[in-house]
Amino acid sequence: MGEEAATAQELFDAIGAGYEEAFGRPPVVEAAVRELVAVLPPGARVLDVGSGTGRPVAEDLAKAGHRVTGLDVSGEMVRIAREQVPAAEFRHVDVREWESEPESWDAVCAFFPFLQMTRAETESVLGKIAGWLKPGGRFSLITVPKDIEDVPLEFLGHAVRLTSFAAGDLESRVRATGLEVTGTRSEVFEPGKPGAEPEEHFLITARKP
Repeated sequence: MGEEAATAQELFDAIGAGYEEAFGRPPVVEAAVRELVAVLPPGARVLDVGSGTGRPVAEDLAKAGHRVTGLDVSGEMVRIAREQVPAAEFRHVDVREWESEPESWDAVCAFFPFLQMTRAETESVLGKIAGWLKPGGRFSLITVPKDIEDVPLEFLGHAVRLTSFAAGDLESRVRATGLEVTGTRSEVFEPGKPGAEPEEHFLITARKP
């Protein structure tokens, strides 16, 4: 791969709506959202980290009556999300640089935002998320579990460098924040667009004691 790897902002600004076309509604994402809807109090404050196009996560949670704020490093994704999901709020911001009041969120979703962060950055953001959750608050995380660090790959026609954790290692890092892991789930997803390979999706659900 001779071209320079894209940052997360550059990658998703370029992909835009093509991400939703390729990845649509992965079953593990839909399952995670259903689980949240089943346990959250009415009108819960939910933070969606890496909110992308706003679908399906922010859209489904907003339809269920929750107050959703999405964060995304891509201005193009935020533009699309605001058009598609006017019932939610979306902010163009890097979660690594964003702060919130402690214990101010009923739930936090983080579906695939860590793959272009370093391992130290992931650990830092996980710690921030644990602090943002109210006691009893819920955390739902999905990633592609691999024991890789700064590995060059091609994703939807773009050169990227990815970092991730093996499933058990990521679960231990969630526990290290003080959150209680309540469940895990794994399955292989087949994207619906050329250039996107089948990938394992790993869900961790957790609760703040």
